[in-house]
Amino acid sequence: MINFNGTLATQDSNVLTQNRGFLYGDAVFETVKIVNAKVLYLEDHYFRLMASMRVVRMEIPMNFTMEYFEEQLISLTNQLAISRSARARITVFRNDGGYYLPTDNTVSFLIHATALDAVSYSFDEKEYEVDLFKDFYITRQLLSSIKTTNRILNVAASIFASENDLDNCLLLNDSKNVVEAIQGNVFMLIGHKLITPPVAEGCLNGVMRKQILKLAKTIEGIEVVEEAISPFELQKADELFVTNVIKGIQPITKYRKKNFKVNVSKQLISKLNEIITVA
Repeated sequence: MINFNGTLATQDSNVLTQNRGFLYGDAVFETVKIVNAKVLYLEDHYFRLMASMRVVRMEIPMNFTMEYFEEQLISLTNQLAISRSARARITVFRNDGGYYLPTDNTVSFLIHATALDAVSYSFDEKEYEVDLFKDFYITRQLLSSIKTTNRILNVAASIFASENDLDNCLLLNDSKNVVEAIQGNVFMLIGHKLITPPVAEGCLNGVMRKQILKLAKTIEGIEVVEEAISPFELQKADELFVTNVIKGIQPITKYRKKNFKVNVSKQLISKLNEIITVA
């Protein structure tokens, strides 16, 4: 079961014929976590989606309000009888017509959802090893900061990680600085300084990134900054972790011969779960 333009349809419905999202990557998307029929960080997701549509010159429908956005997500999870926790993705694509140059800037959307095992964010104690992915680089530009369906670099990095028995890879930009991980933003703790790359470096303007920047400032003794991360600094780090809205925080325990602590990661996960409890 999916939600196609506000209408519930079967999963095998043919909505991909001449689809510009499929043909040209002419689509943007948001992945959200829904807990007890509530979209977490709804406002942040909605405004990022609207900003993404504006960047790529899509026409935003008059009825596409934040309330409509929420209603469509919840209606699908209700239909699927997912009551506690769900992962849902809304993909907005430009309507058929044209080749590279579209003949129409109106849009359609598609939502699908799956159940998640847990409501709260959990702390995974297992080893989590990463390395650098250097086959392709992220460019420092506005398109890199939004979620489009052109994610072939992330696909290639995921295959590289699998082939090399890694849990994830750190992606580099065209200045050879660490930008993010395959499926989330990256944070590095050195001493009492928590660092994440600024959006200008080419990283995704992540919804969970924003939450972590805010929560980390409430931890006494931690200085939170946005600045470029050189690969050479990774060996000096005390902690490394990846953030996204589905997982929350994934601590990195190993990079090459360096092992990392997880103390601040644990504190932040606890703070995230307090927010969910309040919500």
